[in-house]
Amino acid sequence: MAKVVHFEIPAEDPKRAVEFFSTVFGWKFNRWGENNDYYLTESGPKEEPGIEGAIMKWNHPDQPIVNTIQVEDIESTLKLIEENGGEIVVPLQTIPGVGKHCYFKDPSGFLHGAMEPEME
Repeated sequence: MAKVVHFEIPAEDPKRAVEFFSTVFGWKFNRWGENNDYYLTESGPKEEPGIEGAIMKWNHPDQPIVNTIQVEDIESTLKLIEENGGEIVVPLQTIPGVGKHCYFKDPSGFLHGAMEPEME
């Protein structure tokens, strides 16, 4: 069964958002890459329940929070999304060291991510 494994919180000012979530919730952040505004969360010990995510620079003010669902076979999942009334809005891409990822809208128009992790 596919599980939600990651969230993305878009922000106009990612550094300000990092300060907010650090101060209010005690989260720690690590910038991913040198030339971008993408900050990965550390929200608690890995053995405790919960998922990790990121704060990122938004592309526009109405950009929603996105949950990413991990799947075993991304190509089959893309086909199922489209066959069942969903729409692929950001095509499949490979993220080195992470896996294959895309963004899609469900039939109600809500945005989600789907990811097949890179095999180790």
